[in-house]
Amino acid sequence: MAGIRWPPEDSELLQARAPSTADLISDDDRSIAADSWSIKSDYGSTLDDEQRHVDASDALSAGNFRAASDYSSDKEEPDAEVEPSMLGLQSYWDATYADELTNFHEHGHTGEIWFGTEVMEVVASWTKNLCVNISQGRTQNLTNDGSCKSETGEEVVKYLSGWSVLDIGTGNGLLLQELAKQGFSDLTGTDYSEAAIDLARNLAIRDGFSNINFLVDDVLETKLERQFQLVTDKGTLDAIGLHPDGSMKRIMYWESLSKLIAPGGILVITSCNSTKDELVLEVDNFNQRNLCPESEAMDQERRDPLLFRYLNHVQTYPTFMFAGVEGSRVATVAFQWRS
Repeated sequence: MAGIRWPPEDSELLQARAPSTADLISDDDRSIAADSWSIKSDYGSTLDDEQRHVDASDALSAGNFRAASDYSSDKEEPDAEVEPSMLGLQSYWDATYADELTNFHEHGHTGEIWFGTEVMEVVASWTKNLCVNISQGRTQNLTNDGSCKSETGEEVVKYLSGWSVLDIGTGNGLLLQELAKQGFSDLTGTDYSEAAIDLARNLAIRDGFSNINFLVDDVLETKLERQFQLVTDKGTLDAIGLHPDGSMKRIMYWESLSKLIAPGGILVITSCNSTKDELVLEVDNFNQRNLCPESEAMDQERRDPLLFRYLNHVQTYPTFMFAGVEGSRVATVAFQWRS
């Protein structure tokens, strides 16, 4: 289990700093290109973005959430609140992916693979096995490595053909390429950085994955109306949490996901800033915020208040000991949305 904070390789980028006024302005002023794409998109928008901010602020003010100490945690004490960082700002990612897009055109470089190639491959393979198990009606007593009984390639493709996939904060889109290799075929990636989407499209075409759909979209103010059976997040919640308004934006994140995941669908989230227990805690807080009074009043035998339900987590990542605590660099956790 992930018990110690550990950033990706080249971790000097993760050093916290106080954002400048210019950074904050550029983050709030979403790019004209991204906004114009959203308006022209076939998906359209029926969401009130201003109300979304208000709802998140109200939830933070209420603050009646379960404490981390109520969980059996793999850390002796909960971490202090994460300090804001430039990695939480859209201006940082716009500049980063603009540079990576230039490097691709000039040198053919793929760009940064967050958490590394090995973790990405583990996430894709583990997710495939999880989805095959669910397709076969097995959601209880899942194995530690997410493995399923031996299936032929044709059987796997049959099971996965019904899984529509959305990768939020897709960056260069390489996780979707890895999922395509595993047998998924209905694949969409979104990112609020137009340069990231341009890079992902170019890489997908170059690598023979032209069927992957890439769209400019901000998950916190999403314009997507479609729901997906599988939503993946590799590092996006981490970046959101590093924004100066990270606490509020994390609440907005879970509210948005509840609208993007189809009933019975799953979320697979990979993080280097949150442990498995901390992600379960966030989900529990979301469930508490969204329980209706009628549900709370029902007999325990008749009600299932969980909106997101913990399914499983990757337990095969290498671990190490530090200060007497066992941990790993990354946590990958799956939750199922209510059916």
